[in-house]
Amino acid sequence: MSTIPARLAAALLAGAVVFGLMGATGPVSGAATTPQITIDQGNDAATLDPGLQYDPNSYDVYRNIFDTFLARDPATGKIVGRIAKTWKSVTPTTWEFALQPGVRFQNGDPLTAADVKFSIERILSTNFRSPQYQNFSAIQSVRAATPTTVQIVTAQPYPALLAQLVNLSIVPQAYVTAKGNAEFNLHPVGSGPYVFVSWVKGDTVTLRANPSYWRGRPFFETVRFHAVPEAATRLADLAAGTSDLIVQLSPDNVAQVKGNPSLEVLSGPTERVAYLAFNALGGGPTAKHEVRQAIAYALNDREMITALLGGQARKLNGLLTPQHTGYDPALTGFAYDPSKAKALLAEAGYPSGVALAFTTSPQYDQRIVLAIHGQLARSGIQVKLQSYDFATYLRRVQSPQHDWGDIRYGQWSCACLDADGVIYPLFHTGSIWASYSNPAFDKLVDDARVTLDPAARTRLYAAAQQILQTDVPAVALWQVYALYGARHDLVWRPTPDEQMSLFDMRLGKSAPAPS
Repeated sequence: MSTIPARLAAALLAGAVVFGLMGATGPVSGAATTPQITIDQGNDAATLDPGLQYDPNSYDVYRNIFDTFLARDPATGKIVGRIAKTWKSVTPTTWEFALQPGVRFQNGDPLTAADVKFSIERILSTNFRSPQYQNFSAIQSVRAATPTTVQIVTAQPYPALLAQLVNLSIVPQAYVTAKGNAEFNLHPVGSGPYVFVSWVKGDTVTLRANPSYWRGRPFFETVRFHAVPEAATRLADLAAGTSDLIVQLSPDNVAQVKGNPSLEVLSGPTERVAYLAFNALGGGPTAKHEVRQAIAYALNDREMITALLGGQARKLNGLLTPQHTGYDPALTGFAYDPSKAKALLAEAGYPSGVALAFTTSPQYDQRIVLAIHGQLARSGIQVKLQSYDFATYLRRVQSPQHDWGDIRYGQWSCACLDADGVIYPLFHTGSIWASYSNPAFDKLVDDARVTLDPAARTRLYAAAQQILQTDVPAVALWQVYALYGARHDLVWRPTPDEQMSLFDMRLGKSAPAPS
């Protein structure tokens, strides 16, 4: 199924940089006793350091190298143990976690409470500048009470702590400290079901099964993630058997996949939100409230859902999905009204229209980007596209100078199913993702973070979302549906938090599930 030798040769001829041990284990293609899976992604991973990135291409790879502290049951969505076996609330601000016994990192080092402490404190270090900082910023301290017991203390009661710890990857303190962050990114070591083998930059990441994985040996012996930016090429790979699973299946290709008896479509609603964010702090036109409102009224999200997504999405009136704790179904959103958009532009001092810098990346469906471009033009909003590779795009967006442009299209998922993981990092003052600031909004989401009563939290988040609708630092477009194309005998079900768990995959509808 795999064409990695040809891909590797082409990459080497093109001067690609290869990291790791490619070829050290020999080819496994066609070996019945060593099944492999090849996955086509939209782009290369930006990083394999789990503390430094949150983009889907990186996430899908490193989630299989590292274990998370907690997890969600893929069938029920309930929080279950992973590295943390059991836990209890000692006080409203102190949680105690007992670790799974006998877990080792892939280099043989035992995983201890000190590694958990290090993994959290690393993300919280301001010098590290983790994109996940806001998700864990409620944590005040971490203590390794014993080698197998961790205590986490929050500054105040924090109801979303367990939901956020689902996203905490545990990294080995001794290895990271000895190698440094740069080397760790190129040769990651975790405790997960797959061991890093190699990374051909811009082309392929190769993993192999961890024979000593504490939950049991995974079904697939070898995994290859290929960077394939073109949707048509991903589809062709799948049809030819070159790949076994493709991500970001185009809605236009759903019928084609369904019509092939050797293939199938795997889909489902996710907690990912498609949105258009505005730079309210950069000093450009979108610093004006009326301009942001005008953009919201100039967008016809229903048209895009129908024409571009084939109905494979759900319109949202706010920046949360029904999967999130804190979702408010009463939000009204913005109706498509180009006349009102033009009137608001005139009110803002742009009676003849306005020009904006639209920052984007090939990571995103360019049909959507161009559709937004065209819809805004109908209301006199001209945009100049500024496209960057995804790693550069993220660095620009996270710039503390807020000099990335005026508008940007994005898709956000916290993988935590909680409002705290969405509207707090996107809009709270000082977040590296936020080009917006409102003290009233900050207070509401700060209060929601320390409120243990579910009904009271819901009310606080409803009020916070009303402020977002009034201020318009961003406009929600739709709830993203996960669309994958797969070989017909791949057994796996997509989850709302988009966990591509290779450990949960196997071939053969009657094959036994991983132990």
